[in-house]
Amino acid sequence: MSRETVKYIAKKIGQLILSLVVLSLIVFFVSRLAPGDPLRSYYGEAVERMSQEQLAAAEERLGLNDSLVTQYFTWVENALHGDFGISYKYKQPAAHVIGQVYGNTLALAGLSFATIFVLGLLLAVFCVRHEGKLADKLVCKIGIAANSVPEFFVALLLILVFAVSLSWLPQSGANSLGGSGLGDRLVHLILPVAAIVISHLWYCAYLMRNKLSEEVNKEYVLLCKVKGLSQRQTIYRHCLKNIMPSVVSIMAIFLPHLLGGAYVVELVFSYPGMGKLGVESAQYHDYNMLMLICLITGAVVIIANMIAQVINEKLAPDIKEERGQLL
Repeated sequence: MSRETVKYIAKKIGQLILSLVVLSLIVFFVSRLAPGDPLRSYYGEAVERMSQEQLAAAEERLGLNDSLVTQYFTWVENALHGDFGISYKYKQPAAHVIGQVYGNTLALAGLSFATIFVLGLLLAVFCVRHEGKLADKLVCKIGIAANSVPEFFVALLLILVFAVSLSWLPQSGANSLGGSGLGDRLVHLILPVAAIVISHLWYCAYLMRNKLSEEVNKEYVLLCKVKGLSQRQTIYRHCLKNIMPSVVSIMAIFLPHLLGGAYVVELVFSYPGMGKLGVESAQYHDYNMLMLICLITGAVVIIANMIAQVINEKLAPDIKEERGQLL
């Protein structure tokens, strides 16, 4: 690798580390300054029967008797050695608990992301090909209305219709009792994925539509028509490729919204994932679990934005070159 490449990679890694450090500081101090008793989360009602000596010993065991600054640096030191602390609720290492559910969130968010990406592009192409017509206006109005409805309301509505009234689909969980097959997992994902897609699809589709609409009005598109290419051929062969850096950026910007929506939907559907676990961690003052979940989520968002930026930088010169050849 060249020296410039090494510097570029080092810069990105430095930005990632700095961002995670700032995030860890915010989450650590905000969570510990929030009202609540972590000892009650760990020991339950037994804490009420403890003497002062027992309470002091319990705080020392959990490392709560030190100052917040000391607690933070102790946590960082342990984390650098792969020890992210114990979960107060589950009485197990926080990393082990997350390891049991992260796959569920990955499946939910990944399937939702792919569905929104594909449907968003198809909707964008459809609207641009019928721009200004009744079909375009109707899709836009429906999309705006769907995008205005919160995820939790869409999720509750889907449960009411398809799980309660029609009994077609399960209303909670990631598996049926005793079931573990792929088909069973996919059936349980239908409603959660649908709730996320309905609430977020138009956000991406509208931005893609605007980018594609700008692209089809450029000079090289007129040249494509002169060469005999149809509108459909021009859009799929040239316009979509040219707006792909912008699409990648849109999807990277959308990722935090997707994760937030996935976490809300997990809670409504009692879907065992990181979102449901994160809410429980906040309720139970499970500091170590909350720290790890926030850091993982933050790392995913930061890395996704960095990847999008790198892809944009790589694709932009190719796009300029292709436009030059067409013109």
